[in-house]
Amino acid sequence: MYNYETVFILTPVLSDEQMKETVAKFKKVLTDNGAEMLNEEAWGLKKMAYPIEKKSTGFYNLFEFKAEPTIVNTLEVAFRRDEKVIRFLTVKLDKYAVEYAEKRRKKYSSKAEEA
Repeated sequence: MYNYETVFILTPVLSDEQMKETVAKFKKVLTDNGAEMLNEEAWGLKKMAYPIEKKSTGFYNLFEFKAEPTIVNTLEVAFRRDEKVIRFLTVKLDKYAVEYAEKRRKKYSSKAEEA
């Protein structure tokens, strides 16, 4: 099993509930195929660097997970089939990226506990 990180952008015309349902659907695709979710972050509505499909903002989401390589194809097919997804990128993390991701998770979890 390898560590992966995927970021996907959802169309900004969705309601908050529709966005959460869509994120849950993709999370279910991963867990149903045997992936282990390590982290999930909703970055919220952000301005994009350039317009995509005449939209200048989108809901950004991040998943970190451990999975077999075949699961990535299944997830990306689900992204392509869903018209709510504007863009997505999945990256296999090397050992240095895994260490950085763990440090980043600890940093944000400690900030969340303080707030």
